[in-house]
Amino acid sequence: MKRFILTGAPGSGKTAIIRRLELEGFSVVEEAATDVIATAQLRGIAEPWKDQSFIDEIAMLQHDRQLSASHEQVGIQFHDRSAICTLALATYLGFSISTALASELERIRNEAVFVKQVFLIRNLGFITNTEARRISFEETLRFEKIHEETYRTHGFDLIEIAPGPVEERVTRINSLASMQHDRIAPSKPYL
Repeated sequence: MKRFILTGAPGSGKTAIIRRLELEGFSVVEEAATDVIATAQLRGIAEPWKDQSFIDEIAMLQHDRQLSASHEQVGIQFHDRSAICTLALATYLGFSISTALASELERIRNEAVFVKQVFLIRNLGFITNTEARRISFEETLRFEKIHEETYRTHGFDLIEIAPGPVEERVTRINSLASMQHDRIAPSKPYL
């Protein structure tokens, strides 16, 4: 199984891309932060991102989702964000690296969980806010930059996916992931 990460600023179109990849038959792993926010808001916590525990909850849910999806042993799998994104979020929010997040970062590094080429989904030039996404466009640009720096610092190569129609972005991702998969797949022994 080759696991590819899709990352980028909030509102860049990652979820639409992930949905389309799933419809095309790829295994996908959902983004965690939005679900953590929704659950907290159902409990009456309007802005859960103001508490350091928010980062741990995301890291733990990402860990659980990645392990649950690891039963598939062949093919390509796409992840809507990773613990590296959670580190970028912690940096953006001004939080220190928690023990849970540090542990997850170490695990994904030691186990080489993800392909080193990460799809950076570029912003669309605007932001549409939701209950879980309350950020200005200027802040999305800053957040996007933090993601870039964080991934590069952790040894990942970024493949930029420019703004455009979902179909074009998915075709580009599918093509590049397939080429990477073929290039890094182990060769079969001669019989």
